[in-house]
Amino acid sequence: MNRFIITLLTYLLISSFECMGENRTMTLGECRNLAISNNKELRMAHLHQQGAHYQRKAAFTKYLPKISATGMYMRTGDEISLLSDEQRNSLSHLGDVIQIPGLPLNTLGEKLNDGLRTDTRNMTGAAIMLTQPIYMGGKIRAYNRITNYAEQIAGDRADLQLQNLIVEVDETYWKIVELHSKKELAEGYINLIQTLDSDVTQLIDEGFATKADGLSVKVKLNEAKVTLIQVDNGLSIMRMLMCQLCGLDMDTDLRLADENTVETTSILMPDCGNLNEWHGRPELRMLEKSIKINEEKVKIVRSEFLPSVALTGGYMLSNPSVFNGFEKKFNGTWNIGVAVNIPILTWGERSYKAKEAKTNVMISRLHIEEAEEKIELQVNQCRQKVTEAHERYAAAVGNREEADENLRCANYGLKEGIIPVSNVIEAQTAWLSAHSDLISASVDERLANLYLLKSLGLIK
Repeated sequence: MNRFIITLLTYLLISSFECMGENRTMTLGECRNLAISNNKELRMAHLHQQGAHYQRKAAFTKYLPKISATGMYMRTGDEISLLSDEQRNSLSHLGDVIQIPGLPLNTLGEKLNDGLRTDTRNMTGAAIMLTQPIYMGGKIRAYNRITNYAEQIAGDRADLQLQNLIVEVDETYWKIVELHSKKELAEGYINLIQTLDSDVTQLIDEGFATKADGLSVKVKLNEAKVTLIQVDNGLSIMRMLMCQLCGLDMDTDLRLADENTVETTSILMPDCGNLNEWHGRPELRMLEKSIKINEEKVKIVRSEFLPSVALTGGYMLSNPSVFNGFEKKFNGTWNIGVAVNIPILTWGERSYKAKEAKTNVMISRLHIEEAEEKIELQVNQCRQKVTEAHERYAAAVGNREEADENLRCANYGLKEGIIPVSNVIEAQTAWLSAHSDLISASVDERLANLYLLKSLGLIK
């Protein structure tokens, strides 16, 4: 029922987008939901999880009795004979050898020959067999545990794929926001230079500026236009990437809800609880279960040293039947028994396999120790980057305010004739750099928080 509701909501969400036309404004949450519903790697991960679930179900059936039916037909050129040709001939002429008045021994001999005839040239048989494992040395129990751990690993792998997808969507989302803000910034910078170009042209006409000043302004204007083209191309590429992630057409005019707010807002450090509690990451859960799987494999190898016991039973019938002489009809009987297999000598093969399985357990433990060390280092690095991103954002806000004031003073000084054109160009360049750094700092702040959550395994 829950899966049906989720599928229905996803369909309604996609349908509502289709009704809106090609121009779409989407929030970060909507981008995540569309990407999750359209990502093929995530679907494959869920299918692998489903396959592991069925494998676990199949492993459980090894506890249960197995019933099988077999049928056969065989045509032979000669029938099986219980008597030799000489014996059959002697029975046919028994009356010639032994004379008993009133007793037709030849006739009795012929009947005896016919009674001992098997007529097995056309043989038909069938059997129904039941086999119930009683003791397999712990092999079945270990195999069931292995498939259970394998199903959990498949779920952890799907969880890891989901987290990686969310990180990719968030990265693309905020890169689009960053490029869009920088595009608007570049357009504003071009307007500043164009205004300066107009002012400098008037100053040249009035003799307060030189042609070199005018050329310097025009060079800056051309550079700004080239930068705008580059930013616009990068923005188009990132929008197409987001459309691909969300399963939308590449030519969709995609707009994001945060495109005009990134420069003026900051975010707090996420509530991550104890930053040392990173042991819930899917990678570590997978490694922990791989250790358990290898430990169960050791038990499977050890089971080869132990006897196995199974109960057998069934019913078999054949034609010709041999339970009442040789009769040309189906007849059968039931059977029940116990099968015991005791390994005696394998020239050390089982011992070598046991040592190999124990070695794999040790390797798995070293893997998880190495992973824990790397993850702990990653968490500490991400935590420092979050702190650095917050400090950089605060510094960028101060730099932007100073750059705004510096540009205002430079423009006023130019109008009053006390500041040269080169100083105004420098002030505009500093203004562009300060605003661009603030945009980047704001996006880096969000991504740093995202990477910290990812390192702790807290992205849901």
